[in-house]
Amino acid sequence: MTTFNEHPEKVFRVRDLHEHLGLPTDEPSINVTRSRLGRLIRQGFLEQPGRGRYQKRT
Repeated sequence: MTTFNEHPEKVFRVRDLHEHLGLPTDEPSINVTRSRLGRLIRQGFLEQPGRGRYQKRT
């Protein structure tokens, strides 16, 4: 959430988010993050302006 708060207008793809945070970009790690981002969307913290893209809800 910190990254989304620091860049509220930026739209991130999961792989870009991993690279920005210095996290591994292997498929299992990306799937875990994708699942967590989905949870944040359902909780109303993020929005999904396009398939595979995530942004802070404004």
